[in-house]
Amino acid sequence: MNIEVNRSRFSARRIAITGILSALSIALNFTPLGFMLIPGLPVQITFMHIPVIIGAIIEGPFVGAFIGLVFGLTSLYTAVQQSALPIAFAFLNPLVSVLPRILIGIVAHYVFKALNNVFKEKKQTISIGVSAAAATLTNTIGVLGMIYILYAKRYIEALISFIGLPSDTASIYIFVSALPNFIAELISSILLSVPIVLAIKKIRK
Repeated sequence: MNIEVNRSRFSARRIAITGILSALSIALNFTPLGFMLIPGLPVQITFMHIPVIIGAIIEGPFVGAFIGLVFGLTSLYTAVQQSALPIAFAFLNPLVSVLPRILIGIVAHYVFKALNNVFKEKKQTISIGVSAAAATLTNTIGVLGMIYILYAKRYIEALISFIGLPSDTASIYIFVSALPNFIAELISSILLSVPIVLAIKKIRK
């Protein structure tokens, strides 16, 4: 009887956290809260992957993958709404806009689990930080990698006409142009994920 009650509470808690973090992911996508421009630099930090990382670490890979799915679907919806933009076509493909976002949660959980087995409870800051970094890398490489594989030439041509790049711009520019944003997002994901996850774990104890 007690086991059934505990399972019920655990399921209810998991559903509640999944709902809250999914709603947060949607809110970040459709409001200015999901983006931050760094003054004086052509760098825009995105926070939409943070709820995915948090959910994956505290509730497991299924929850992380589900929140990542929500993140991906909102990205797909945004691409549909902005389909007139020259580069929006790439994000209309779920392999670009959805699949990498699902993988964020899976990578975050299993990296954290592996490191936590090594470092144990006393060094969870390291486990969470590295997990957040790995998940952010998964998002960036996943999205840009799929664009490169599926649409490299077409995407570069769109950028040439959209922002006036030189006509001989190589396809590798897809990755090079994202490097400043990636570094900023990597740092922000660690700085936000570590204290939030630690706070949630402390409250549970």
